[in-house]
Formats: sequence, structure tokens, C-alpha cells
Amino acid sequence: MSLYKKLIKKPLKRLGQSTPVMWLISTFIYAYAKLVGHTTKWTLDGVERFYELTSQNDGVILLIWHGRALMLPYFWNPRSGSLYALVSLHRDGRMIAGLLERFGIKTIGGSSNENAVGGAVGLMHAIKRNASICIIPDGPRGPRMHMHCSPLYYAQKTGKPIVCASYSIKKSYIISKAWDKMMIPLPFSKGICRLSQPFYIPADIEKEQLEQYRLQVEKALNEVSISCDKELGLSPVLPDNGKGKIKKHR
Repeated sequence: MSLYKKLIKKPLKRLGQSTPVMWLISTFIYAYAKLVGHTTKWTLDGVERFYELTSQNDGVILLIWHGRALMLPYFWNPRSGSLYALVSLHRDGRMIAGLLERFGIKTIGGSSNENAVGGAVGLMHAIKRNASICIIPDGPRGPRMHMHCSPLYYAQKTGKPIVCASYSIKKSYIISKAWDKMMIPLPFSKGICRLSQPFYIPADIEKEQLEQYRLQVEKALNEVSISCDKELGLSPVLPDNGKGKIKKHR
């Protein structure tokens, strides 16, 4: 076994993490996402309103769940301004960064576990330059569909609105063993892309009030995702309570 690890497993792992292989993988994912996007009959709810908000507020704070990150970059229009996304520095994050950059979305390396300070500073600089920012608030490892407070701090400090986004596609595969229940859509299907109304976070609220806003935004992000699933007749992916069980959604 030790000889196998030395001669085969470790070299293959290093090869899989190399820059050329990461580039090839992200290129394939980008091409697949474009194929799905172009061949899906979409119902769009709130997309035009989102771009109006982006223009009126010189940028927004866009939130998406980790399990629905694949197709949402397809809807970004670079002509509406700059969008920066916070991505993890590990292997999966590098693949996601390659995908996003092909869609015209700029990336900042960092997460709650890696380069948290650098990532936060990068996002704040971007939004103060009138760019939009995108945060995956249950990443990089969950619990699924539970939001941490950091998006609210950016909104509180800058006055920019928070908008929640999700999508669903009727013909799709859910990776049930993954913590985020990632949706892998199939081409030539029906889909829904939905965005919430904006949330503005007052600059002078207390910590207790901030938690109330966090719950409201988390609920809205869950509702846009779950409603898309239900309208397509799918069994909705629900929040995880962090203990391997599913929290009931009302």
C-alpha cells in the first residue's frame, strides 16, 4: 500500500492539482455550463430588476448558496459593471475561479477558513470602487443553506443592497452525498432563475437587530431556492441543521 501511495496515488494527486489540469477542468465546466444555459428554456424572475438595482446603487451584494453556484454565473452581464466573487484557495476554489473568470467575473481568494482577512479587505475595496460582490454564505464547508453574518457587515458599512439569487433545472442530478447537495443540471430542460427583493442593512443597528436581519436574509435565500425547485416539481433541497439532519422548512 505504501508503494502504491508513493508511485501512483501521490503523483496523480499532484497532477490533479497542477495549474494546467485545473485550467482544463474549469474550461470543460465553463463549456458545459454554456451548453446547459443555451439549451434550457428559462423562466426569469427578478433578473432585470437586479440589473436596475446594480445601476441605481453602483453595485450590489449578491448571495448564492454553494449548491447552486454552477449556473448563476451564466446570467451575469459584464456590461453592467464589475462583479467580484470570493472563492476558496483550495483545489475546488481554483476550479470555480477559472469558471467565473471565463464568465467575466473577477475573483478574490479567501474564505472563512483561508485568508479570511485578505478576502474581506479585497471585497470591501471592490464594493467601495462601485463594483458588485458575490458571496457564498454557507461556504466553503457548510452547514448547508445557513448564512454567516459577513454579508450583512458589508451592507452595513457601504449601504449597498443585498440580493439573494438561486436557480433550478427540471432535469438535474443532486449529489446527495455532498454536504451542499450540489445541483448538476442537464441540457435541454426547463429552468427557473430567481432573485429576491433587496435588503438594506441600517448602519446604526445593534448586534441583536443584526441577527434579525441575518435570519430574514437567510430565509429569503432559502425561499428563492426552494420555490424554484417546487415550481419545477422537484423535491426541494432543504437546509441542514449542522448535525447531519434536515431542518424543516415552513
